[in-house]
Amino acid sequence: MAARGRFITLEGGEGVGKSTLARALKAAREVRGLKVVLTREPGGTPGAEALRSLILTPPDAVGSWGPLTEALMFYAARRDHLDKLIRPSVDAGAWVICDRFSDSTRAYQAAGGGLSREEVETLERLCVGAHGPDLTLVLDMPLSASRGRMTARATKADAIESRGHDYHERVRQAFLDIAKAEPKRCVVLDASASADAVAAAALKSIDARLGAAG
Repeated sequence: MAARGRFITLEGGEGVGKSTLARALKAAREVRGLKVVLTREPGGTPGAEALRSLILTPPDAVGSWGPLTEALMFYAARRDHLDKLIRPSVDAGAWVICDRFSDSTRAYQAAGGGLSREEVETLERLCVGAHGPDLTLVLDMPLSASRGRMTARATKADAIESRGHDYHERVRQAFLDIAKAEPKRCVVLDASASADAVAAAALKSIDARLGAAG
């Protein structure tokens, strides 16, 4: 039986470079001969990708979803993702690197949107349980800089990206609060550094927390 793989999540606000870091980590792990699965939330499976489209691009008649409705859809997608991709991959010995996971629901729908902590934790217990990440890398940078990156992308903002400054400040602070509360699982990285520097810091943290062999 293959040794158990590892489950790493990348968290942070909009425009902090999670996707860039995910690709760098995948390449670095593969150089060591490891099988790596790169995925995202919401998404990663056909069902979860369908929910992603519904969450981020609500029907015109809806305008935007309420925080509880959003959270329910995120956790439906997350459970499907866990059952069909993340858990089977980790059990088969692969390293799974996921762009966002449960901490994003805590930051966006709870701290940002006003959903209670108890409601989120109930959903977390039902849908994720003991199958959370081995390590979470939180990318942090001032909101002015991350929003500048978003503007430079020249792509239309989705329903969550387009929310106001105060909302995204609450989200940023929530990620920092989560990392402070769970230091054994979370590492905060300075996302304002160069992409190479962020990747180097991330790899150092992975080796320190999960072992240099991986």
